[in-house]
Parts: sequence; structure tokens; C-alpha cells
Amino acid sequence: MSTIFSKIISGEIPAYKIYEDDYVCAFLDINPVHKGHTLVVPKIEVDDFLKLDEIMYDKVMHRVRYVALVIKGRLGCKRVVMLVEGYDIPHAHMHLIPTNSGDDFDKKNIYKATNEELNEMQKLLQS
Repeated sequence: MSTIFSKIISGEIPAYKIYEDDYVCAFLDINPVHKGHTLVVPKIEVDDFLKLDEIMYDKVMHRVRYVALVIKGRLGCKRVVMLVEGYDIPHAHMHLIPTNSGDDFDKKNIYKATNEELNEMQKLLQS
């Protein structure tokens, strides 16, 4: 059974995509911790990054770094927090969260982004 991320990658479900190539798809989180919060998802459906073979893992992580640098450069934040997850959705994914201090990263302060905010952020970060 396909995960929601596989359906986003295939275009069955719409998303605010900011980067895509043969290996990954990166799109904005619709429940961001901060504006610009992005998910980078390998196109191979695995529930754990460590299940990727070494070559694919390197390709995915290279793109995670690239997307994080885009976020940092275009948003002017001090850091991009990288959080590997895969518990709620059994498809490995990396959260990239723009921050300016350690206090910025608090998953309890989640807000619901508007479509307008997501569209603006997509335009800013899309490469």
C-alpha cells in the first residue's frame, strides 16, 4: 500500500513542492513548526533511512543538504534543524526546519499554515 508521501510524489495528492529530481521530492510541511518547514522524502518507499543502500542514502542526503542550504540562504535563518522521522508515516523523511535559536524548535508551537503562506513560501524556495 502506498504511503501519503508516495501519493504526493506521484502527483495523486497535491503538495507545495519546492524541489524534485530522480531521487527525492521536497515539499512544504502543511503543519510547520516554522515558516519554510520542509520535508525531503526519498522516492523509494522505505520506512527507515538506514534501509536505503549506501549509494541511495548518499544521493538522498546530498539533496537534503542542498535543500537545507536553499532554505537557509533564502530565508536568512541562522540554522536549519534536520530531524529524521518516519514513525507517523512509514516512509522515511527528513524535516528541515528554519531556526534562529534553540528556543525556536518546539514541536508544541505548531501552527496551521494558510494556503497563501504556503504559496508564498513555495515561490520563495522553489528552485
